Order: sequence, then structure tokens, then C-alpha cells
Amino acid sequence: MARILVIHGPNLHLLGTREPEHYGRTTLEEINSRLETLASDLGVELEIHQKNGEGEIVTLLSDKTGSVDAVLINPAAYTHTSVAIRDALKASGLPAVEVHLSNIHEREEFRKHSYTSAVCKGQISGFGPESYLLGLRAAVSLVSS
Repeated sequence: MARILVIHGPNLHLLGTREPEHYGRTTLEEINSRLETLASDLGVELEIHQKNGEGEIVTLLSDKTGSVDAVLINPAAYTHTSVAIRDALKASGLPAVEVHLSNIHEREEFRKHSYTSAVCKGQISGFGPESYLLGLRAAVSLVSS
């Protein structure tokens, strides 16, 4: 059974109450529940983590290389700032899908650039919680082909 590592970046534990005009009212727990249901339907296993620290995400990617088949990641604010997470994704050699709840391309100018997308197979943004489900489907297709 394929294993997908799901990484939620900084402040995503605040979903449901933080800036609902951008991120909606769905909580992280609800997103994780939807992901688990879809994973079961698709016949894959998930390992889900939420990390606020850049170094924590880098370490997680390093530690999980070899024990998972793909990565589904919402780097959150680190999307626009972290060369370290970009390098860790690349070094892992794992196929990765980047997701965002909001459409980063219609927000502030600094959010339009992603350091991490260049080392991911693709990016899905702007569909709210559905971005995660679409991203999981994409990650599963990467390990199934």
C-alpha cells in the first residue's frame, strides 16, 4: 500500500478562525478527516503532520525519505520564503504536490512566487479544502503510474 506524507505548514492549525475570508471556516481536523476518508477510498495510507517551524519541516522530509512514496505539502508562508524546504523536497527525491487553500496568484504580490513549486510535480491552489483532495488524487496518481 502506498504511503503519502501530508505536511501542513505554519499556522494551519488555526484554520477555521484565521482569516476566513482567505482560508474559509473549515478546520484542519476537518481537512484531515476528509483526506483520511479519500485515502481509504483510494487504497493508500497517510501520515499527517502540522509543523510551524521551517527546520521541523526540513527534518521531517529528511526523516521520512525512504518510508513514504510521495509528499502532499502546504508549505503555507514558507512557500514564499524557504529555500531550505525547497532543497529538502528536492533532496528527498520524492514526488511532491504543493497545495494551497487560497489562490496565491490573486493575493499580495509577494505570495505569487513559490520557491517550493519548482521541485514539486505540480501545484493546486484556490479551491479551499478541495485543493487538498485534488492534491491527494494527484499524489496517488504519481505513485500509481
